[in-house]
Amino acid sequence: MASDIKQRINSIDMMRGLVMLIMVLDHVRERFFLHQQVSDPMDINTTPPALYFSRLAAHLCAPTFVFLTGLSAWLYQHSGPSGHRPLTGFLVKRGLFLILLEVTLITFSWMGSYHTLYLQVMWAIGLSMLALAALQQLPRWSLFIIASLLVFGHNALTPIQFAPSEWGYSAWTILHDRGYLLSDSVINVKVSYPLLPWIGVIVFGYLAGPLYNKATDAALRQRWLWRLGWGCLALFAILRGANIYGETLPWHSGETVLASAMSLFNLTKYPPSLAFLLLTLGVMFIGLVLMERLNSRFAQRAAAVLAQFGGAPMFFYLLHLYLLLLLYQIAMAIWGANYGELFGVNSIEQIWLISLGLILLLYWPTKQFAAFKRRTTLKWVKYL
Repeated sequence: MASDIKQRINSIDMMRGLVMLIMVLDHVRERFFLHQQVSDPMDINTTPPALYFSRLAAHLCAPTFVFLTGLSAWLYQHSGPSGHRPLTGFLVKRGLFLILLEVTLITFSWMGSYHTLYLQVMWAIGLSMLALAALQQLPRWSLFIIASLLVFGHNALTPIQFAPSEWGYSAWTILHDRGYLLSDSVINVKVSYPLLPWIGVIVFGYLAGPLYNKATDAALRQRWLWRLGWGCLALFAILRGANIYGETLPWHSGETVLASAMSLFNLTKYPPSLAFLLLTLGVMFIGLVLMERLNSRFAQRAAAVLAQFGGAPMFFYLLHLYLLLLLYQIAMAIWGANYGELFGVNSIEQIWLISLGLILLLYWPTKQFAAFKRRTTLKWVKYL
């Protein structure tokens, strides 16, 4: 039984750790390959396949982070000596903490200044946690309806648009359309992660919490996750394959199988389309099952490494961003700008190598902090 419980929780940390390592690749790309811009969705006519699939892999990160945040909230609520802990205060404090980090340490780590506040994934997770704090008191059937409407229905809202001068622009920019809240100001503010579908994802994560209840049979949990995963991918194949609904950019057959595949999986992230969420969450569900079933010695060692990264996610997140900022400033001091005002490397393969080196460099400090986090009684450490 103890082994089953450990594997159940480890699979969550492993999945979180895996997407964090994929996230490193995407952040290294944004730091040292920014001269090779990728749009949203990507322009498959100008994006080389290696860059395209590197970016496509990173699509898994945000949905997994948000879903597992909701799942972890349920686990927190249903743990402790009494078997039930109040959740509202927990979510509010951590949600506000993430928003504060976004507009302070995280913004500075990207730009080295505060000229523009980019409200990105931590902003979206923080606001989603505040929304869940209010919604989690509703009956589960109500939560399911709300989450379904937000995830499956938000693409129908795409035709609704507001000009910057119109009264609904600011609210709609936060909720649905990516854009600037403030521009041409002392500090500009840009919403990069519109909120509505992410609230749906975090609520779905919360609703999935009982699957990870310690009383739930592992085989039952895995069957449900397996069905959810393949169900999401099947629905993706139907809706996206026939260009029915769920993505603003239709796909087309290309001259080659590769070109067709690049068109098919070229999905909108800001805000995440239904097709985007079906694909990424489907892969995540299947991944959670596979990680829980790992048995070989090599697989278990790899799992232990992933779980270390997933055990201290915020510590790793902040540390890698500031290390990237430092490396970029060192590169600029040594070699100077070689792509306009930017310094960059010449190939995506070099991005892969830099990412691998960064991961290896950060493994030991992340492992040490994760161990410290498990044994300390300091409450603030839990936020990291």
